Amino acid sequence: MVYDSFLLVALWFLATALLLPLNGGQAFSSGQIFYPVYLLGVSFGFYGWFWTHGGQTLGLKAWKIKVLTFEQQPLSWKQAFIRFSSAVLSLLVCGCGFFWVIWDKNSYAWHDYLSKTQMFFESK
Repeated sequence: MVYDSFLLVALWFLATALLLPLNGGQAFSSGQIFYPVYLLGVSFGFYGWFWTHGGQTLGLKAWKIKVLTFEQQPLSWKQAFIRFSSAVLSLLVCGCGFFWVIWDKNSYAWHDYLSKTQMFFESK
């Protein structure tokens, strides 16, 4: 997540630069709900595209990990959306959905169960 966050923040800068002319070149205020929703959509586009096209973000590629279905098939956009949405919810509850892997017998997080996906180490 740390590796991907660097790329995602850079993408947010670019996405913001593209949107600023539509806001008169002014910074977005905290009262504008569109901007955080827009960045959330950009984030989903980032993760969704990588997950549906090979199962690896650049951070996952560095660690030789892939996100695939339980049957080791590429994710559909629906599964990517479910995985992304439930991962965001997992983070919002203090990361409980991620820490769940410590106690789960299959080492699955909440978003793994909900999207029927999991992480696999690439074989050599």
